[in-house]
Amino acid sequence: MTYTARIESLADQAARDREAFESPADPPDEDRAMGYLRGGVGPAVMVYVDARSDDWHRFDPADFDRLEGAMNTWLELYAACYGVDIEAEFTIRKAAEALLETHNVHDVAQVLTHVPEKDAR
Repeated sequence: MTYTARIESLADQAARDREAFESPADPPDEDRAMGYLRGGVGPAVMVYVDARSDDWHRFDPADFDRLEGAMNTWLELYAACYGVDIEAEFTIRKAAEALLETHNVHDVAQVLTHVPEKDAR
């Protein structure tokens, strides 16, 4: 599957997830939050990592924006599962660097969004 096809699939899923999202009645909904990380943020970041490590693929600017947008959508949904409203504008590069350091997508989300607050865990 090409990078463009992978990005298109992820961006479409992020849009569907945003449209279907309903705030949890009693936050946090940690299971759903982790679902957005494992099924969305992680795969989006891995597209970037794969492109940079395999052949230094140069993304079309529109593809890159869609990939970053999808990741940010899922980070917003992740935070919303904790009852926190954020406007995510994180770079996929920063997320990838954090993932390579921590090897844990939840840690990446917490570092980027500050959700949940460290003392709340």
